[in-house]
Amino acid sequence: MKFVIALDQGTTSSRALLIDRKGSVIGTSRREFRQIYPRPGWVEHDPLEIWNGQFEMLNKVIQDNNVLPEDISAIGITNQRETTILWDRNTGEPVYNAIVWQCRRTSDYCTFLEKEGRTDIIHKKTGLIVDPYFSGTKIKWILDNVEGIRDRAIKGEILFGTVDTWLIWKLTGGKVHATDYTNASRTMLFNINTHEWDKELLAEFTIPMEILPEVKQSCHIFGKTDIDLLGFEIPVSGVAGDQQAALFGQMCIEPGSFKNTYGTGCFMLMNTGEKPIFSNEGLLTTIALAMDGKVTYALEGSVFMAGAVIQWLRDNLKLIERADETESLAFSVSDTEGVYFIPSFQGLGTPYWDMSAKAGITGLTRSAGKAHIVRAALESIAYRTKDVADVMTREVGMELSSMRVDGGASLNNFLMQFQSDLLGIDIIRPENIETTAMGAAYLAGLAVEFWSGIDEIRTIWQKGREYKPEITGDKITKLYQGWTEAVGRILNKEAKTII
Repeated sequence: MKFVIALDQGTTSSRALLIDRKGSVIGTSRREFRQIYPRPGWVEHDPLEIWNGQFEMLNKVIQDNNVLPEDISAIGITNQRETTILWDRNTGEPVYNAIVWQCRRTSDYCTFLEKEGRTDIIHKKTGLIVDPYFSGTKIKWILDNVEGIRDRAIKGEILFGTVDTWLIWKLTGGKVHATDYTNASRTMLFNINTHEWDKELLAEFTIPMEILPEVKQSCHIFGKTDIDLLGFEIPVSGVAGDQQAALFGQMCIEPGSFKNTYGTGCFMLMNTGEKPIFSNEGLLTTIALAMDGKVTYALEGSVFMAGAVIQWLRDNLKLIERADETESLAFSVSDTEGVYFIPSFQGLGTPYWDMSAKAGITGLTRSAGKAHIVRAALESIAYRTKDVADVMTREVGMELSSMRVDGGASLNNFLMQFQSDLLGIDIIRPENIETTAMGAAYLAGLAVEFWSGIDEIRTIWQKGREYKPEITGDKITKLYQGWTEAVGRILNKEAKTII
């Protein structure tokens, strides 16, 4: 067989990539889907729209490249994490829209958990911070608010899954209800020390065990596609949450290696080896990979809004028509004239963890124009990355010398150069920035011996462009000081900034 297909189901689009043995992307297909905002701070997706769009893209990449289903060795899945779907076991119909990872509707419940003193035990068991970001409180909300669903869940009639589980279930014709370790570790229900669903946490959230998927290794044959879908049974054999897939796709497989993905959000992960490191400054401890009977951990810094900031400039403010316009606009002015853009549309993640923070633009004067606001928006992504990198440096006790980057916004040369200046380190963008999809493809291919092993995959990763610091010293210090002052203006003064 000649190819592996990676399904990259993200927050704003569903994609399929056809990949050959050399790691070359032979073809891609992509479709955006609706973002549903029922109330301020609430974000939903239609699960059937996700499935139908993703399956259509799978078919399209096969047909557009004149490939036969029997030429495909395996399918890998990478997905937006934490997004929560509950559906009827018998009909396959969702009982409610998918509640997206960005959604803040469970903020009050999270505040209640903090006041009840549950933060520490949840952190020790899951490596996570009590926040609406994760799946556990979203599941509880659906069970509590959709009539009759809790009783049916207890009877085993309702299934839960993150998006990977939903796609596996649909691809296999309802035969497989499973997830992998990386996605399970983002639910706030999975004990990352014992590697099992935690009964104490399930009781805390009043979630019945019956709805939960079986947890498998990331590199594993989960099942085969239903023959009625493609006319041929193809193994679904690699699954990882998008950020963990990108870590593997960047070949950050040694302890201390790390990457930063500039997607809808911005996520920095560092491989910490086979023992979890628990943060005291707002980093998350998560499972990076489960493979060959071993579990690898990572420290993660989470920025909720990165590329989504550019999408907001395009769709809401109409300042641009295309995302790639931002680079030339940013270069058209020498600086932002003191304008700072704080992208806390869904609160602030690492290291602030302020669920109530709202977005803001500070430092506006009459001379500020479109280019200054666009540049400030791009700079905000780099500033939030520095917030995370500084904490990462302190937690692991090592200085960062270079950083591998990926994601759509990593193609923005202004952003990457400013990031290098701000961090004072080399920024390395690989030749193939599709590292999230490649990570899923590698896992799927390794499970069916499409590739011989890690050594063969290492040869596929190639350096693309490298950015080196051009501005240092007092100027960078002053810029970042202005950023921290701007963030201070929108923070809830009572919010906790550390565990």
